[in-house]
Amino acid sequence: MIKKLSSYIKEYKKASILTPFFVILEVIMEVIIPLLMSKIIDIGIPNSDIHYILKIGILLTVSAIMSLAFGVLSGRFAAKASSGFAKNLRKAMFYKIQDYSFENIDKFSTSSLITRLTTDVTNVQMAFMMIIRILVRGPVMLIASLIMAFSINAKLSCVFLVSIPVLGIALFYIAIKAHPNFEKVFKKYDNLNRVVQENVGGIRVVKAYANEKHEEDKFKKVNNEVYTYFKKAEKIIAFNSPIMQFVVYFSVLTISLLGAKYIVGGTLQTGELSSLISYAWQILMSLMMLSMVFVMVVMAQSSAERIIEVLDEVPAIKNKKNAIKEIKDGSISFENVSFAYSDEKDPNKYALKDINLEIKSGETIGIIGGTGSSKSSLVQLIPRLYDVSIGTVKVGGINVKDYDLKSLRDNVSMVLQKNVLFSGTIAENLRWGNENADDEELEEVCKLAQADSFIQEFPEKYDTYIEQGGTNVSGGQRQRLCIARALLKKPKILILDDSTSAVDTKTDSYIRKAFREKIPNTTKIIIAQRVSSVEDADRIVVLDEGKISGIGTSEELLKTNEIYRDVYNTQMKGGDNNENKAE
Repeated sequence: MIKKLSSYIKEYKKASILTPFFVILEVIMEVIIPLLMSKIIDIGIPNSDIHYILKIGILLTVSAIMSLAFGVLSGRFAAKASSGFAKNLRKAMFYKIQDYSFENIDKFSTSSLITRLTTDVTNVQMAFMMIIRILVRGPVMLIASLIMAFSINAKLSCVFLVSIPVLGIALFYIAIKAHPNFEKVFKKYDNLNRVVQENVGGIRVVKAYANEKHEEDKFKKVNNEVYTYFKKAEKIIAFNSPIMQFVVYFSVLTISLLGAKYIVGGTLQTGELSSLISYAWQILMSLMMLSMVFVMVVMAQSSAERIIEVLDEVPAIKNKKNAIKEIKDGSISFENVSFAYSDEKDPNKYALKDINLEIKSGETIGIIGGTGSSKSSLVQLIPRLYDVSIGTVKVGGINVKDYDLKSLRDNVSMVLQKNVLFSGTIAENLRWGNENADDEELEEVCKLAQADSFIQEFPEKYDTYIEQGGTNVSGGQRQRLCIARALLKKPKILILDDSTSAVDTKTDSYIRKAFREKIPNTTKIIIAQRVSSVEDADRIVVLDEGKISGIGTSEELLKTNEIYRDVYNTQMKGGDNNENKAE
């Protein structure tokens, strides 16, 4: 794990090396200061040697200034190295997530990925800073102070040989006990982020249903869980400070008592005792620093493991070597296709079962079926958002697995059920489909998607700013913008996954008419709940529990397929007819 994480230091290696270098120089200066003080006390003052006192005083001043300078430099380089390390980690994780297939994304919740990219990276960043600075400072200070203490009085310095192991054992015990609780804390953080994300994202629904109390109770529950595990971990960590203080005061008191005895016996001078007490504080403060590092590392260990999980996740869908980039046409073939969202072995639990379907290039296909009939699952196999479990999906007569992923997805435009717009102008959102598209192309696709009319009504027109998630436009407007964005790619295959559900039937019919007249050579697959949205398709596929129940025109299915006939009769004799009459 350490080797894996250290590879992300990259261009900040120099700063990572200079930090401990200046820390060591800072420590050397600090260790020299008590020795110089003892010289003034034991030699300069008893002999009333002003010249000697001034000389040592100048050395003291220089040592203090150099210690300050080295400390500033070490802090500066530590900040640069740790911030750069965190930047590289976040970048690597974010880029890795971009390579994930839907299957990989399903493995991690959105809230969990956000926690790993923020809180976990921050924890590792802080731990790294402490490692290259304090973890170097602590041992160097400990060893240098011990050497100086033993050089003054070896017998008296043996006190440290007792206190150091006691502290070491205490720290080790605390680390072992605290780590499992920190692991649980960060898992609960994922839940906390999920609850907050859902609430903020769906705040309009919460307000509409006046359900704030329910959301508050949900937040309170998960917040209390975070508090409980953090409290358990902090209770264990809390023992660190009193144990440290007890050992520190015990050591200083012992040295003071024994030192006074040695001074009376004439084997130790007052200045030497003063230096020993200073070194005692330095030794024990270095141990306290190490304890702080251990606490941070214990917290960061859990975070580091979660980061490594993201970085080590192998994308379920990859490009083949020498992948095909040219797609001949928009024909689609499903050959004995079955699909499961996990490594499900039981065929009865597959989302799709034994799908055989041939779609000609330029054909318009409607897909209809009840909730849970796996309509979305079927079309997501075409651009390889998921891979089939059994069988083959072909586009342009070639297995989709043989295509370059970018080329395939550039030629298969898909408007998902959940329409997503990003913060930015309308034009910027549309150019997700083609970043080089000019204004005329934007207007053309928006006219096809019946979006240009409402865009022209905005004061800023195509420069109108879209809030995060598209909250300042209606659901129907959001859907039409997403369709226009997909059309801008000029795809060979266009898939609308229930993407006109918020559009009135009149506008829906205009969109379909524009498709027939303006993009006749593009294969169009329309998933819909409304029969009117697919009634005029070349063929309609009826799905039922992951299987094809029927294929044909609307007239043919009315004669041969009971599911389609029931849906048609329910809608066309009731709701949709009434809507059309009202218009």
